[in-house]
Amino acid sequence: MQNSSESFYDVIVVGAGAAGIMAAITAARRGKKVLLCEKLSKIAAKLKATGGGRCNLTNTLSNEDFMARFGRNGRFMTPALNALDHRALIAFFSEIGVESHAPDGYRVFPISHSSVSIITALEEEMQRLGVTLLTSCRIETLEYVGVKVSGVSTADQIYKATNVIIATGGLGYPQLGAEGDGFTLALGVGHKVTELYPAMMPLRTRETWVEQCRADTIAKVEIRIDLPKAKNIRASGDLIFTQNGIRGPVVLDVAREITPLIEKYGSVPLLIKMTKGLNDEQLLTHIKKEIDRNPEQSILTHIKTLLPESLCRVLCTLARADPDIGFNKLEGVARDRLIKLLAWTPLTVIGHDGFKMAMITRGGISLKEISPDTMESKILKGLYFCGEVMDLDGPCGGYNLQWSFASGYLAGHLGTTIQ
Repeated sequence: MQNSSESFYDVIVVGAGAAGIMAAITAARRGKKVLLCEKLSKIAAKLKATGGGRCNLTNTLSNEDFMARFGRNGRFMTPALNALDHRALIAFFSEIGVESHAPDGYRVFPISHSSVSIITALEEEMQRLGVTLLTSCRIETLEYVGVKVSGVSTADQIYKATNVIIATGGLGYPQLGAEGDGFTLALGVGHKVTELYPAMMPLRTRETWVEQCRADTIAKVEIRIDLPKAKNIRASGDLIFTQNGIRGPVVLDVAREITPLIEKYGSVPLLIKMTKGLNDEQLLTHIKKEIDRNPEQSILTHIKTLLPESLCRVLCTLARADPDIGFNKLEGVARDRLIKLLAWTPLTVIGHDGFKMAMITRGGISLKEISPDTMESKILKGLYFCGEVMDLDGPCGGYNLQWSFASGYLAGHLGTTIQ
């Protein structure tokens, strides 16, 4: 890509992640002179790490179902997804030489299962389009005249432009460049930023028994928050126990709801269903069938048909039930305790590792001050936003990358009609 030798551009994009790169490519394809500024020495650091380096680009849900997973703010995405839904995104990458597939029929990956192939193709497309790239370039201020943006400035230089797109991401993974620069820039011109919380991250629990259960992944778990005003919050997916807590897809999805509650209450009680969706009565029926098949076997043998042995032993200990005797030999109170624990296992979240372990940020620039039809600021003409810097985040599974690409695509049109 070219070096910056001139200081006037049609559009300056701040932040070379997924959203910013898509915005730069889109604007350049429309014949605009584009400058892309990235404060790190390389572009797309977070994109490179996403999905464990496999790069889960998007998923195959309909736009309606996709938006529903973002909660009450999801409808804001309607124009962006209409402009670039998952099919259009797959077609875009195919056009620039990256074929993709959905091995499980849901999550879409490049066939290479490597984010490097995605980044290389994006770099080559920007090179082809003549996008000017400045790395190690920290933008400190937005320049404006009246109610119209006029450029950006670093510590020692001003770059002029008729349009500026902020695509700086949130606060998650600061080691990959996330420091909240976009929030500072937006606040400087009068935008509001909602409260910011780390999201999509492991959680720490008060219970120490989790350390004994680290060997196995528990599939198709349901997590509910056991607080009066949060009982409708739930998530499902695979669960992994850690040395001091829990992680896995289900935890990543529900963490965005839990981190604000930890700040408010200090701890957050959870109920976790790990036994394939069975309730108390169904569990009892299942165990009785196992007893009929193997009447001499221990209770541990019977419940191992539902969960890994290490977890079964922990639950027996919590229920004060001897795992090595027959189920019918347990005292009634112990049997009841064990069934209840099997149906819904309580855990208490007491903390997390902050933004350093957060994949995304909950909160951001207020959507009330951004036009969903164009991504343009309602405060400063010619200023646009895209990606995670806005107050919109979703679960894991390609949601946040799809949103980044779609919002970047819409922002890159600079308010013009999309054909």
